[in-house]
Amino acid sequence: MASAQSQEDQVLEEETSFVRILTLNRPRQLNALSAQMISRLLELFQRYETDSNVKLLILKGKGRAFCAGGDVAAVVHGINEGDWISGAKFFSKEFILNYLMATYTKPQVSILNGIVMGGGAGVSIHGRFRVATENSVFAMPETALGLFPDIGASYFLSRLPGFFGEYVGLTGARLDGAEMRACGLATHFVPSSRLALLEEALYKVNSSDPAVISAVIDKFSLEPYLKDHSAYHWMDVIDKCFSRRTVEEILSALESESTNRADAWISDAIQSLKKASPTSLKISLRSIREGRLQGVGRCLIREYRMVCHVMMGEVSKDFFEGCRAILLDKDKNPKWKPSKLELVNDNMVDQYFSKINDDRWEDIKLPARSNLPATAIAKL
Repeated sequence: MASAQSQEDQVLEEETSFVRILTLNRPRQLNALSAQMISRLLELFQRYETDSNVKLLILKGKGRAFCAGGDVAAVVHGINEGDWISGAKFFSKEFILNYLMATYTKPQVSILNGIVMGGGAGVSIHGRFRVATENSVFAMPETALGLFPDIGASYFLSRLPGFFGEYVGLTGARLDGAEMRACGLATHFVPSSRLALLEEALYKVNSSDPAVISAVIDKFSLEPYLKDHSAYHWMDVIDKCFSRRTVEEILSALESESTNRADAWISDAIQSLKKASPTSLKISLRSIREGRLQGVGRCLIREYRMVCHVMMGEVSKDFFEGCRAILLDKDKNPKWKPSKLELVNDNMVDQYFSKINDDRWEDIKLPARSNLPATAIAKL
């Protein structure tokens, strides 16, 4: 059974001269990140960084997903057994891995040929190169689960063009490879039929120079066609609506727009916001807004506090209800409490951004990073 896989089986490691290829290997679970996978990736990334023989890392997934997210069902099971601290340890290690990738001194090429959601974005978007294909499907669906876009998402979503990050983060909208490339979530677009040739070329690289790596990927890349119905064509409307100060104002602006135009993405966005956890929407919006003014390290520290509050469930237990409705019972009919946006006040939102009042808890301690490249230092 997949749950009994060893760390080595869940993350396959290959070596070619100066390149290391890591393959996420839980295809039946869409490569959802288990605690063992996170530990293994952390161990390998730390080892490779100090190994002068390693100049480039390639990360990919087996099967039809790159990685569909963190294995939150396992976290919820632990919390239901009365152990939220083990969940905190899961997220702590995951966020440390995200930080290591965001500040890594060697290039990481992530091959995103399939589903990339939640935690899957955390182990790829922070890396230097992200290669999308026609099979790529990106989403941050956390607000539908009673969670919020974590794994440093408040850092990278807030840096997408205009207010596209608020749109993606609040609605959980699915983006294809062309949209990922257009907004900058992907650095390159390579047709899946050319991936084998790309990987073959990357295996021969004997350099950590990003310009060299980029030039190799460029040879197999193309500018993809953005579909006519893509929401990215309506950035002016997205900016107009998602720049509003509150979730209520965003929803009202979208509903106003929908009376003038019959675009499917607007009605989809409205429905997604109405179905999502009101508490999640409010903490997600504030998180992304704060992320605009913070480096990746500060974002991860803040998000760790937030996720611990979510697991403690003292303001809302929507995370458990969302996991029940979407992942466990799969009735897709969560009963959110509070049930409406207007019932979630600023004091409730503030609690998610405060330190945890529990003797067993402490703030996440991100590793000290020295001799970082200028691009990495800019993220701190």
